[in-house]
Amino acid sequence: MIKVNVKRNDNKVYELVIKGHAGYGERGTDIVCAAVSTMAITVVNDIIALDNDSIDYEENSGLLIIRVKRDTEVNNKLLDNLVRMLTELKVQYPKNIEIRNED
Repeated sequence: MIKVNVKRNDNKVYELVIKGHAGYGERGTDIVCAAVSTMAITVVNDIIALDNDSIDYEENSGLLIIRVKRDTEVNNKLLDNLVRMLTELKVQYPKNIEIRNED
């Protein structure tokens, strides 16, 4: 199962941790893992393209941690959108994704 932990302060994401594997299909062909990875890495790349110093991220097999260093409107919108997309995916695959929000 993919576990997503969203940490917010003043309703803004300041840390997002995505870890684990969906277990929906065989490793390397799992469509749920592929969807989560694609969404998350696209958002990281978009933020970095706009402001290379506004986030830190750590990526390993089965783990992505995004930490906001600089609060910007673009970061807020992109990270909120990522959480919404992951939530929509969770609706379709509730046995493969778990999302926890911390304030």
